[in-house]
Amino acid sequence: MIIFRIFRSDAVTLRRNPYKTGIMKKSFLVLLILAGILLPESPASGKTVRRQLSILPGSVPETETLAQETMEFVYDYRCCIDTTDTLGDNISSDLMLLQTAAAGLSKFSSYKNLAVDSLIMSSSHEQITDAAIEGKLSTGEFMTIYKNYPAAGKLTHTEKICQDWFRYEEELPRFEWELTDSVTDILGYACQSAKCSFRGREWTVFYTEEIPLSEGPWKLHGLPGLIMKASDAKGHYSFECIGIRSKADRAVTLYKVPFNKVSRKDYYNTRHRYEVNPYAYFEATTGGNITITDEAGNPVPDAFDPMELPFEYIERDWNKTE
Repeated sequence: MIIFRIFRSDAVTLRRNPYKTGIMKKSFLVLLILAGILLPESPASGKTVRRQLSILPGSVPETETLAQETMEFVYDYRCCIDTTDTLGDNISSDLMLLQTAAAGLSKFSSYKNLAVDSLIMSSSHEQITDAAIEGKLSTGEFMTIYKNYPAAGKLTHTEKICQDWFRYEEELPRFEWELTDSVTDILGYACQSAKCSFRGREWTVFYTEEIPLSEGPWKLHGLPGLIMKASDAKGHYSFECIGIRSKADRAVTLYKVPFNKVSRKDYYNTRHRYEVNPYAYFEATTGGNITITDEAGNPVPDAFDPMELPFEYIERDWNKTE
C-alpha cells in the first residue's frame, strides 16, 4: 500500500475576496490524508493506480440566494471511472439534486455536499476533525450546473478543482431530440423516450409530460416534460430520478467564492492537468508539499509521473473546443 502524507496542516492562504473589501483568510483542514489506493501485486498485472486527494474544508463558503425553489428532484448519478476494468468496482455514484425555480432557473448539484456543508456549519473544529477521521466528511461531485443563469438562455458551470473554484458560462445548449417509440414507468410516471447526439455522446432519455418542465439532470433539457432518466450509449454516464418533492422551499444558492472565470475548454484543460497528476498540481497551486512513501518509508520514485486517465469526460469534445 502507498501512504500519502500531506504536510500542510494549519495552512493559510491570503487571497483578495471580490465580494468584500480587504483580504479574505482562506484556511483549509488537511489531516493525514490517505487516498486508499493499492499498488498492483506486480508490474505485469496492468492494474491502474488511481491517484486522488481528499482535502477537507475547515469551513463552508458564504452563499448568496438566487431564488426560492418550487420543486426539487433527486437523481442517482453514476459514472464509469475505469473503462478498461469490466470486472472490478469501476462505477462512482452520487445523489444529485435538481432544484427548479421561477423564470426557468434551475440548479443541479450534489445532495451529499449539502449534508456535508450542514455538518461542518454546525460543528466545532475538533468535531470536524473527528468526523473527517471517521469518514463522515466524504464529499460528492463539486460540479454544479445552473440553467438560465446569470440570464435567460445562459448556462453556468461551477466546480472546485483542488483548492480553487472555477466558473464558466455558455449559451444554453440546444438539443436536437429525436422522439422514439420506447416507453417506461419511473416513479409511477409514464415516460416516453428520445435520443440525441451531444458533444461526443449518444444519449437516450425518458421524459414525462405529466411533469411539464422542460428540464433534466446535468445540462440536458428541451423536451416537453421532465427528463426522468438519461444514459449514454456506452453506459459510462447515467442519471435516474429517484425522488420528487413537489412542494419544496429550499433556497437556490451560489457560493460567494473568488471564482476563476474561464472558458469551457480552459476548465477541462485545468481539470485534466489536475487529474493526471493531482500531487504535482497541489504543490504548484498551493505551495504545499506532498511526500509519498511505501510502508517502509521509502519514496515512491514515479509517484509524480503523469498518468493516462482510464475514463473519458462526459463531454468528449473538450479537447476540440475553441
